[in-house]
Amino acid sequence: MSFPQLNRPTFAHIDLEALAFNLKSVRDFIRDGIKVMAVVKANAYGHGAVECSKRLEAEGINWLGVALVEEALELRKAGVRTPILCLGSFWPEQQDALFENDLTPAVFDLDSAELLDRFAARNGNAKNVHVNIDTGMGRLGVPYQSLAEWVDRFAEFKNLHVEGLMTHFAAADDLNNDHTSVQMRRFAEAVSIFHAKGFRPTILDMANSPGAVAYQDSRATMVRIGGLLYGLGDDVLPTGIERPNLKPVMSLHSRIAYLKNVPTGESIGYGRTFTTARESAIATVPIGYHDGLRRCLSNKGTMLVNGRSAPIVGRISMDWTTLDVTDISDVKIGDEVVITGSQGNLQIKTEQIAAKCDTISYEITCGISSRVPRLYI
Repeated sequence: MSFPQLNRPTFAHIDLEALAFNLKSVRDFIRDGIKVMAVVKANAYGHGAVECSKRLEAEGINWLGVALVEEALELRKAGVRTPILCLGSFWPEQQDALFENDLTPAVFDLDSAELLDRFAARNGNAKNVHVNIDTGMGRLGVPYQSLAEWVDRFAEFKNLHVEGLMTHFAAADDLNNDHTSVQMRRFAEAVSIFHAKGFRPTILDMANSPGAVAYQDSRATMVRIGGLLYGLGDDVLPTGIERPNLKPVMSLHSRIAYLKNVPTGESIGYGRTFTTARESAIATVPIGYHDGLRRCLSNKGTMLVNGRSAPIVGRISMDWTTLDVTDISDVKIGDEVVITGSQGNLQIKTEQIAAKCDTISYEITCGISSRVPRLYI
């Protein structure tokens, strides 16, 4: 493994070949003719939005999805030309940026829509929008119960073109309730309302990653794929169903910075939460919770050293983590440490780390801080 120069040897390795593989695998899994939006918000779930978007664009992705206009502007500045949907809509001060950079906003409130309509009229340039409908997520979107009245008002805005309709599933990863089916029915009713009012959106967009895999009828004309693109499926997809083959895109690496022998009965780290029960070899690794290594892994996480599993001992601190390497032979300063990824015949998956912290893999990868360089192949 090649390590960055002039930095401490802690970095995230981003495999863009795996990203391309995952996109092809998802496309092969869903049927032909369905567009794919790659969700690259939150710095592509921590993987690096610019580099990932460039590779996805080279692979012919149909759309990119971001949360913020600011995220879209970063991509445009980097030369990405693929259509971008701003899922979190826009702030009034960002209207210029939408037009100047050919960005499509999701809209769900009339005040913002009216503001955008007036701006478009003044500039003599109609704007495509996607309307977000709340069919049961309860977060953002036009409430489906009042959609007919909302559409009547929206129809007054002559400078906005409804290119797409979208909704977001709340529980597509749970096959034990019918909420996703309820949301699908509500979305179909919403589409009918728009049709009855004279709108003909060409993009119908329901399915997130678990929806696209588990509910074939939810794929409509476009699916939004986030975690699956980055190889994160084990804690997102329902168990026991057919799924696309995926490869992890991110792995996290470091090296042993310090190694010492510690006698029996000595404590390690803040709070003295670990005490050696034998004479122990303790390795110190330059990664901590500021880097995104979750503190909840203290005394229960592991890392890989020389193809063996080494337990984390003591509390993870801001910049350092200590490992018990007593049972691993030939350990020396400078040896590679794998935090997530493979070494020898062993692998630590991001989903496994997430489970130990009672969270999801998305939070783990999103939490890898900017202090950790991303190295791309």
